[in-house]
Amino acid sequence: MRAFELIDTWPVDNAAAAVIDRNGEIHCHGDESREFRLASVTKVITAWAVLVACEEGTVSLDDEVGQGGCTLRHLLAHAGGYPFDGEAAVGAAGTKRIYSNTGYELAAAHLATRSEMSFWDYVVSAVFEPLGIVASPQSGSAAKDARLDIVNLSLFLAELRRSRLISRDTFVDAVTPQFGDLEGIVPGVGRFDPCPWGLGPEIRGAKSPHWTSPNNSAATYGHFGGSGTFVWVDPMADVACAVLTGREFDEWALAHWPQFSSAVLDELRR
Repeated sequence: MRAFELIDTWPVDNAAAAVIDRNGEIHCHGDESREFRLASVTKVITAWAVLVACEEGTVSLDDEVGQGGCTLRHLLAHAGGYPFDGEAAVGAAGTKRIYSNTGYELAAAHLATRSEMSFWDYVVSAVFEPLGIVASPQSGSAAKDARLDIVNLSLFLAELRRSRLISRDTFVDAVTPQFGDLEGIVPGVGRFDPCPWGLGPEIRGAKSPHWTSPNNSAATYGHFGGSGTFVWVDPMADVACAVLTGREFDEWALAHWPQFSSAVLDELRR
């Protein structure tokens, strides 16, 4: 793909990318064997494991987890009232979109308790193995520490585009804004009112500026990570994209990622 040429101009030491076109064909670029820390892209994998567990009956989105009034659904949608990091809640559940690593760690701990498995063992059995994902042993935070190479991340990206692990109704729920028009912050990008979020994926909506392309539809869903990573699916264009880099997210990403995403959309819409 010609769009991949833009990545070679980025101020990063290492980068890899994958794009899934409207026919479902996966196009990869860069080192296909290098594993990168996904940072907060991990949250979407964690959410998917929780949603699989919901369908199995191991947990329910209505399970109360954490402070009073907070459920698993609140935690996956960053509406649980927990801070970015820290055990103490800073607001009531369902009142504001407070982006939270803690919320995801609470969700993972709840799943581990209910499944009587370690969280990462559950991810491997419920998500990785069914999708054919092969990776080094996972450890650390369910909010930010997964590691994958671009080939294996592309397999999860394909699941985000056309889910095989969860039902259609659950999938639609996951990529639909939860808890109405809550305001909130996308870390490193800005404050938005509303700040739509699904069960794991961020929903683009009308956010501007944004880390995706201005040409991405409002229905676009995905996530970026502070380690310089992102995944998005645009259901209107029927295109999906993932990028892994070795440079922490800052101004360089907001300067280059939208341009690259625009080039991908332009190339595949022809």
